[in-house]
Amino acid sequence: MTQSRAAGGAAAAIQLAPVAPAPAFNPMDLPTRTKVFAFALMCLGFFMATLDIQIVASSLKEIGGGLSASQDELSWVQTSYLIAEILVIPMSGWLSRVFSTRWLFTASALGFTITSMLCGMAWDINSMIVFRALQGALGAAMIPTVFTTAFVLFPGHQRVIASTTIGALATLAPTIGPVIGGWITAQWSWHWLFYLNLAPGLAVALLVPRFVHFDKADLPLLKKGDYTGIILMSLFLGCLEYVLEEGPRKNWFGDSAILACTWVSAIACFLFLVHALTAKEPIVDLRALTMRNFGIGSALSFITGIGIFCTVFLTPLFLGRVRGFDSTQIGAALLSVGVAQLVGLAVYSSLARFVDLRWLLLFGLACFGLGCWLYVPLTHDWGWQQLVLPQVLRGFGQQFSIAPIVTMALGSLPPSRLRSASGLFNLMRNLGGAIGIALVSTMLNDRLNLHYLRLNEHVTAGRPLVEAWLNGQATHFSRVGGDLLDGAQASLGALHALAMREALVLTFSDTFAAVAVCFVVAFALALFSKPLNVGAKPPPDAH
Repeated sequence: MTQSRAAGGAAAAIQLAPVAPAPAFNPMDLPTRTKVFAFALMCLGFFMATLDIQIVASSLKEIGGGLSASQDELSWVQTSYLIAEILVIPMSGWLSRVFSTRWLFTASALGFTITSMLCGMAWDINSMIVFRALQGALGAAMIPTVFTTAFVLFPGHQRVIASTTIGALATLAPTIGPVIGGWITAQWSWHWLFYLNLAPGLAVALLVPRFVHFDKADLPLLKKGDYTGIILMSLFLGCLEYVLEEGPRKNWFGDSAILACTWVSAIACFLFLVHALTAKEPIVDLRALTMRNFGIGSALSFITGIGIFCTVFLTPLFLGRVRGFDSTQIGAALLSVGVAQLVGLAVYSSLARFVDLRWLLLFGLACFGLGCWLYVPLTHDWGWQQLVLPQVLRGFGQQFSIAPIVTMALGSLPPSRLRSASGLFNLMRNLGGAIGIALVSTMLNDRLNLHYLRLNEHVTAGRPLVEAWLNGQATHFSRVGGDLLDGAQASLGALHALAMREALVLTFSDTFAAVAVCFVVAFALALFSKPLNVGAKPPPDAH
């Protein structure tokens, strides 16, 4: 009896004894080979999504010819993609918590691949704009997810390698996009700019579910989603992007649609900021900006976005409008940037092991800004030879800028805030590019008129040099056409074209100077950052 009671008591004690919880799964404990392969797959998707922003830049003329589109309509081939990306990127952190990184990235890669095929099959400009918007929206989640993954998978100095890889791809893709696009269009047709994504896109969509599995889906989060924040953010960013894109062409607030969208964007922005700072779990973690390194890193991401996207926008435009280069010639002229980036990547990777990343960042920002400043003395006969030095400095500086900024911003965050803040960090770069392009487009219009009027004041009939030039041109044209009156009229037309060309060159010079000034601000901001201790453990979670 006593023995049976003792046995029963022992059994009860065993049942009541607390069971030790299983140790939490840490993605950093995965085998290095598995982590590297998973990260490489995601980097491939990230590269495709980033590349496609600018891959059409040097082929817009051919796309316009194939789809019978005007110049204004063609601008939306790039803008629709960028707007959709900007709208979805901030939501990627929440979406990855809901569906898991694994399935969000898979769906994003698959959607991006399907819409790439649809872009290649577009039958008119309207269908192209719709498919490009879908392509940008569906592929957008691949961009911030890679940044988060780098800091979830890799510890210590491995993060330096991962962030360097991401930085290299983030800067290389927009730069070589026009180069690759121009070559593909010349060799085959513009349709292959999009068909190029099919094979790698399918490979990523098929392999990611097998190798990327370090978090789980949490579908109940759908019921608690910050849908108010999503709507306000979409109104704010969508209307802002429309204003930035159409403003330079429609005289800004002189157009009723621009004015209405400005009001909607401003009101939605105010309401979104109030909501994001007061909601318990907002779609975007704006409070992370109060952390010094993340706030400075986001500001630097915005400025480098201006530098990367504006220079990629302005250089092909200059070569096309002033020099008359075709897509192949533009691509060849831009090749030196990509080469400099690859060299810079190798040098940065070796120096980052033993040099303070802040010094490398300052060096990179200085090179980037100096490279932009060296465009200022450009003339109408600049080709690839004259562009080599400024492009090499710019490309080299990009590699020394982006990777430390990624480490500065995301490496300072606790794991609980990484996903939401990563979307904000990536949004800043693309938003900087969008705002920068809008501003330089406005400068190209306003400063062109200013420089043309100033040149006209000096290039007037009656001046000996002008009269001699006009007489020489009139004689030349009359010999060709056989009529002296027609030759005189043609010489006046040639004088107008010459003045317009030189005014355009001066205008491009002004825009590059404005971009260079932005890097003076960036350099000053970087001086206030805290030391970047890449070997330290991530800070504890804080809410």
